[in-house]
Amino acid sequence: MATDYYELLGVSRSANEDELKKAYRALARELHPDATGGDAATEERFKEVTLAYETLRDPERRRRYDMFGPEGVRGSGAGGGGGDPFGFGGNIGDIFDVFFGGGGGGFGGASRPSARRGADTEVVLGISLQEAAFGGTKDVTLNSAVTCTTCSGSGARAGTSPTSCPDCRGSGQVQRVRQSLLGQMVTATPCNRCQGTGETVSSPCPDCRGQGRRNEERTLTINVPAGVDNGATLRVTGSGAAALRGGPAGDLYVHLRVASDPRFDRSGNDLVATVHVSFAQAALGTELEIETLDGTSQIEVPAGTQSGKIIRLGGLGVPKLRARGRGDLLVHVVVDTPTKLSKEEEDLVRQFAELRGEAVAPPEHGLFSRLRSRIN
Repeated sequence: MATDYYELLGVSRSANEDELKKAYRALARELHPDATGGDAATEERFKEVTLAYETLRDPERRRRYDMFGPEGVRGSGAGGGGGDPFGFGGNIGDIFDVFFGGGGGGFGGASRPSARRGADTEVVLGISLQEAAFGGTKDVTLNSAVTCTTCSGSGARAGTSPTSCPDCRGSGQVQRVRQSLLGQMVTATPCNRCQGTGETVSSPCPDCRGQGRRNEERTLTINVPAGVDNGATLRVTGSGAAALRGGPAGDLYVHLRVASDPRFDRSGNDLVATVHVSFAQAALGTELEIETLDGTSQIEVPAGTQSGKIIRLGGLGVPKLRARGRGDLLVHVVVDTPTKLSKEEEDLVRQFAELRGEAVAPPEHGLFSRLRSRIN
C-alpha cells in the first residue's frame, strides 16, 4: 500500500475538504466492489483510498498524519475498532452511504458493528541523550479511563447483567430505509440508547455508574528502543483509554522529547563534541581525554592541527535504530588564542615570530599605550 495518502487521492497537500471529498467521490464510484464485480485487487484499493480520505478529512488525524505519517494515525479511526480502520464496523456499504446516500439495496446491507474501542491517549516522555542512545525502560504516569474492577467492565451491579437493547435489538445500530437517485438505500447509525454497544444496563454498577470504566491515575513502563531521536513516537497497543462496557482499549502514543546534552550535539547517528587546545598544543601535538557515551577516551591531536579540524572516532556515536552498528563521534578541535600574555610570554612569542620571519605589531602600540608613555 502506498504510504502517501495525498498521492492515493490525487490531491495536493494543501487540498481543502471540498477537494478531498470530490476526489474521493470519483475514486469511490470507480472502485466500489458493487461497481467492479467484486474484484479483490480493486476492493483492496477501494479500502486504501477510503482510509486515506477518512484520515485527511478529520483535522486532528490529518495533523497527526502530516507530523508522523501513517504510524501516527494507525489505530485511531473515528469510532472504529477490531481491525476496521474506517470506523464503519467493517461494512463497506456503510462507507458508501456517507457520500452516496446508502449502503443497502444495491450496495449490501448493514451488519452489527464491532464493539467501540476506547480513545487513543497521548503523553510526552522526556528522556536523556544516554537513554535515547542505548534504550531502556521508563515509567510514564497518565490519567485515563480504566476498566472498572467492581463490575469487570460490564457496567452492571453485582448479581445483574446487561440486557439486549430494545431499540436496536442488540445490533448496536438503527437502520433507516429511504429513496434516492440510486434507488432504495439503507443507512445505519449507532443506537443512541445503548451508544452502539447493543446492550443496556438497568441496574448500573455504583462505582462506574454503568460505564464499565472509570478514570484513574496509572503508571506504565515504556520500553524505549535504542537509537530513537527527539520527536519520535512510540505506539503501545491497547494501553490507551478503556472502552465503554467491555470494548477494546485504545492505543497509547508516547511522544519522546530528548533533552539536550552539554557534551554533545547530535546529527543523525553521529555525535559532535568540541575540544579546545592551546596554540602550543596545536602546533606540537598532544593527547587529550574526552567524554563519550561509553565513558572517557583518549584522542591524539596531531602536530600542526588547525582550528576547525575534525577527528573522527568510529563507532562511538548513537546506535542505529532497528539496525546494526553505531554512528561516529566527531571531535571538533578549536585552537584558542591567548588574550593576555605576561612580559616573558610576549618576549618568547616575539622571538618565535622573528625566527619565522613574521611581521607582528610592535610593543606598546595602542593609543592608550602612547598616552601612558607621554604621561610618564
